[in-house]
Order: sequence, then structure tokens, then C-alpha cells
Amino acid sequence: MTIPHRLIGTGDHHVLVLHDWFGTSAGWGPFLDYLDGKAFGYAFLDYRGYGLRKGVTGAYTLAEIASDALALADQLGWDRFSLVGHSMGGKAAQQVLAEEPLRVRKLVGLAPVPAGEYPMDAAGEALFYGAAEDREKRFAILDLVTGQRAGRVWLDRMVDQSLRQSTPEAFGRYVHDWTTADLRRRIDGNPVPVKVIVGEHDLALTAEVMRGTFLAHYPNAELEELAGSGHYPMYEAPVALATALEGFLHN
Repeated sequence: MTIPHRLIGTGDHHVLVLHDWFGTSAGWGPFLDYLDGKAFGYAFLDYRGYGLRKGVTGAYTLAEIASDALALADQLGWDRFSLVGHSMGGKAAQQVLAEEPLRVRKLVGLAPVPAGEYPMDAAGEALFYGAAEDREKRFAILDLVTGQRAGRVWLDRMVDQSLRQSTPEAFGRYVHDWTTADLRRRIDGNPVPVKVIVGEHDLALTAEVMRGTFLAHYPNAELEELAGSGHYPMYEAPVALATALEGFLHN
């Protein structure tokens, strides 16, 4: 199976990039304009049921994302690579690490979902599990994670993009997996260099959450909180995000 993808840059440091629950390989905003394509080669994957692979069916699990990501790395001839994962993609990146730890140079989590289960109360479950079929629930989630600071035009655009670029089945089944899967035993203590980047206005995946999860699991982890951003720094603070990301990857 040939896996369609998007490439940016031709540098020798290869980077696999995994998108969030609402996103696609194309949903990275102006941040892409500030990447160093001479130093890095970035490959952006779409999950099954999303973007370039919207018509590809599957189990819609983190394990499947990891399998496809590794297949894409093989397709590109990348023996070793760094990983970048946003939100749900941050948990999927940890699944890749669990499967092939010796192939991963560095791992960057952007407002990433931690390795353990993601418990919710009844209201949270109704909101997140109902979002596959309910536009207003998607809107409410995006408004929450951006600190209730974003304007309706941007929020509407993000919701409409997610509705166009993913199937309800994939959207609904991925949320079940990323909230219930527990990878902690498989990644705890891994020495890979890790950087976690969160926005100061993200009301869900906060710096405090990261200190109790990522920084507790990975001995070589560091944390940066971006000012002026919520859950989507690729839109909210693109220059700061590119600088933070590539500063870590360069070192």
C-alpha cells in the first residue's frame, strides 16, 4: 500500500508529523511557512478516514496510525526520524515510539494527549463522544481548548474543515481509542529526548497536566508554555511554535 502524504523540506533530519483529532496533513496553518526546509524534511501523514486518505477505511486506532506512520517512514527510506504529534497525534507518536523505539531520534508533543487513559466525567463524555455527529459539540470543544478566546469566524472554519476532511465513523472511533488506550507501561522511562509544548490558554492539556504525565514518564523531557496561545499554536502563535520546535530538533 502506497501511503499519500505531504512533504516539506529536503533536509537530512527527517521528521514524521501526526495531526490532531480535528486536523489533517494540510491543517497546520501559517506555521508551515516558517519551517526550515534546508535542515529538515517533514512528512505529514493523514490518518485513515481523514484528508488525502478519507476514503481509506480501517480500525481507526492509535496502533493503526503507528503502523501506517512506520510504513510511510519505510516508503520514504527513513531508517531514523523524529516525531511531532499534535493533541491526539501526540499520543499516536508515543505509540510509534513504543513500537520502534530505536528508530526515533526525538519526540515533540504539541498540546499532546498523555500516554495513559484520559478520563472524563459524564458531561465530558457526552461532549466528546457526541462530536462525531454534532457540529455544535465540535465548536464547543474547539472553543474550550483555545481558552474561549477565538472568534467565531476561525472556530467555524476549523469546524467546517473537520467536517469536510474526516468521516464521522473515523472521528467517532478515534476518540474512543485515544481516551481509553493506556501506553504507560510501554513508554515509561524511555530515554528519548522529548519536548512538550503547550499553550498558556489551553484549558484541557495544560502545563500542569504535562508535568504529571510526560515529564514523569520521560527522564529527558522538557516543557515549554507558549504565551498567547491555546491548543492550536500552529494558528495562534506560528512563529513562536516553529522557533521552539526547530530549536529543540537542531540541538
